[in-house]
This record gives sequence, structure tokens and C-alpha cells, in this order.
Amino acid sequence: MTRAVASSGSSPASSHIPARYFLFPLLAALIWSVNMIVTKMAAGVISPAVIGFYRWALAGVVLTPFALPGVWRNRRVVLPYLPKFAVLGGLGMALYQGLAYVAAGSTTATNMGIITAMIPLMTIAVGALVLRERPSAMAMLGGLLSLAGLALLIGEGDPSRLLSVGANHGDVLMGLGALAYALYGVLLRRWGLPVGPWQSLYVQVAFGVLFQLPAFLMAPASPLNGDNLPLVLYAAVFPSLFAPFLWMQGVRHLGPNRASMFLNVMPVATVAIAALFLDEKPHLFHIVGGAMALAGVMLAQMRAPFAGARPAKGGA
Repeated sequence: MTRAVASSGSSPASSHIPARYFLFPLLAALIWSVNMIVTKMAAGVISPAVIGFYRWALAGVVLTPFALPGVWRNRRVVLPYLPKFAVLGGLGMALYQGLAYVAAGSTTATNMGIITAMIPLMTIAVGALVLRERPSAMAMLGGLLSLAGLALLIGEGDPSRLLSVGANHGDVLMGLGALAYALYGVLLRRWGLPVGPWQSLYVQVAFGVLFQLPAFLMAPASPLNGDNLPLVLYAAVFPSLFAPFLWMQGVRHLGPNRASMFLNVMPVATVAIAALFLDEKPHLFHIVGGAMALAGVMLAQMRAPFAGARPAKGGA
């Protein structure tokens, strides 16, 4: 699941917002939810390194006729920022989704969806470290509640189990991937790249493909076939291109704060779709732990996530 998060914007001046505008972030969240199921399904039919490479390579090919002319026109602007584009492409395209494909081999889509729902909260924590923004008391309370819920979820109903047995390998990888994406969002906001969103996405995708090329070349043979080709096509088109477009439209019309609330739909939708198509029957610890994690995220979003900010030292 890869998300293009707008980092700035303001709420619309008018209090009356057409209902159709709410469909933009809702559809984006649902597409990303389905991508969790696709990621889990891919674990048994194609190598993680192979689907990761094909997904972004195909997305780059589709974007090329639309984005490359603008990137070329703005090449003098883009060139000085290439190191930053490389970091963003490595975090958002290669590392986040790459870890998710590996994690899918040893955890459930249900767990993946709930852990991914923690990204907004992780973004607050990373922002506190990177941008030196002080989290509000509400954000810290929400963080503690979400951590308790995750401990219940990953410990399969017994948080103390984590001390004796440890966390599931796939859950740890998914958590690291979510943390990488939280850092991606914070850096995207801090750096304020001077190009449009589609040109920015295109350059990041190019670096994501480049970073995944060595793993793709070294991976065991995993040819495209009737079982895995639909999964690759879905991942390359819908969550990589359509969802970012819908999300950007949602942020444009609703503002980033109102749009971000729709991300809370993702874990609920993922659990429902996984139960329907993957026969992942949710247990009580899934429901209670997931509800606690989601409630913590919503609690942290109830007010401005930061009580205050200290200017970061050094350049952007």
C-alpha cells in the first residue's frame, strides 16, 4: 500500500461542502485497503522483490507521457533536489511497500491493515523528533492507547507474550515499513519540493525502481502468469496512481485535516475484506486491540496534533 500525502493546505472557507467531495478520500482509502489484500495474496504467487519492482516500473511507464515532459521542462529546478527525491523514493516506494510484501509472507492482512493505520500517529512521533514539534497531551494520550492496542493485537490477546515469545516477524517488518512511511511524510512536509505533485511522484517512482533493481535481479525466478499478473496490474495502477490522484483531490477540496480522517476507514475495511476473501476470521483480540489502536489514532487527531513547535536547526 503506497500513499501520496499532501503536506499542507487549508480547510475550505465555505462551511457547505458538496457530498461528492467526500468520495475522493473515501475511495482512496478503500483502494489502499484492497491493496493490503492484494499484498497478502501476492505472497504465495510471486516473489516480494519481483512484484515490488514490476509494480513501480509499470506505474512509471504509465506516468511517463504525462509527467516526464514537465519534469524535463523543470529539470533545472529538479536537479538540485535529486538527493531528496532519492530519499523519498527509497522510503515511500522501495522500503515501505517492499517491507510490506515481505511481511505478507508471515502475518495476516488484518494485522497489516491495523498496523498501517498507525502511520498518522507515527508521523506525529517522527515529527516531534525531526521537526522538534511538541506533541499535544491529546496526541500523547492517543499514542499510549494505540500502543496498548497494538500490544494486545501482536501478543494475540496477551501483551505479556511479547516478552517471552517476541513479536511476529511479519508484524515487526510491517511496523518498520509504517515507520519508514511516517518519516517519508514528515520529510515531504519539511522539504517542500518546488514541483507539482505528479512530477514529484514520478521522480520518486524512478528512484524507487532504481533502488529495487538489485533485489529484483538477485531474486529467484518468478515469472508473470495468470495467477500473479492481475495482482501486479492492480498494485501498479490503482494504489500507485488512482489513489494518489483521488487523495490529492480530497485534500484540495476538504483540506488535509478533514481528508486524513478517512484513513481511519482503512483498518475496518481491510479486516472486512480479509474476512470475506482470505477467510481471515477476526478474533476477539483483533477487535479489541484494533479498536484501541484506531481509537488512539482518532484521539490524537481530535485536536491539532502539535501543541507548539520549535524551529529546527539547520537547513531543510
